[in-house]
Amino acid sequence: MQPLEVGLVPAPAREPRLTRWLRRGSGILAHLVALGFTIFLTVLSRPGTKVGAPIEDTSEGGRRWVLSSLLALFLCSQFCLCMAEAILLFSPEHSPFFFCSRKARIRLHWAGQTLAILSAALGLGFIISSRTRSELPHLVSWHSWVGALTLLATGGQALCGLCLLCPRAARVSKVARLKLYHLTCGLVVYLMATVTVLLSMYSVWFQAQIKGAAWYLCLALPLYPALVIMHQISSSYLPRKKMEM
Repeated sequence: MQPLEVGLVPAPAREPRLTRWLRRGSGILAHLVALGFTIFLTVLSRPGTKVGAPIEDTSEGGRRWVLSSLLALFLCSQFCLCMAEAILLFSPEHSPFFFCSRKARIRLHWAGQTLAILSAALGLGFIISSRTRSELPHLVSWHSWVGALTLLATGGQALCGLCLLCPRAARVSKVARLKLYHLTCGLVVYLMATVTVLLSMYSVWFQAQIKGAAWYLCLALPLYPALVIMHQISSSYLPRKKMEM
């Protein structure tokens, strides 16, 4: 069936219902995967349990280092969960706060991103303190380097968001262009956070707990919300912001 035309402008073709529901279902699944994976890491890294106890080194320094690694892994998962939910709540199709106004969503976005930064900062401070007391070197793995860069980039994103929240006080003249930069860099920062989580799964402790096909499943789970967020930003928001510039 050909789309109806009004004058010389063709009316947009109606999207099939199955496609619309599949897209909504993929978004809901992204929420469940992000939450479920965070709960899984929380249970896995809980000190005192069989999997949360020190594995090889039973000395005080070794125990302190293992527990700090577990806490850092837990806070890293909280960081990704808060950041993912802060981005997904802007989706017009599968946001759990679809009934809220845009102003309210912006406030919730700020709350989620603030919790993400606090979780990452606490994890970083705890791991630095523990490694210093144990006299262990800092920044010796790709996970630590990417995590530190992600935290710095997240701080820059927060400053950019603050400028968008108060453009007059920040003396921002081109708000639309800054929004485009904020969206693009936000996607990059979330992908960096996802890479940080993936690199943590290559640690000796994690590979000792999760083996075989389960390890590959854990490696694939954080990628699904990242793909949904990437599609949400690239297909829904970036084209519209480019037209506003």
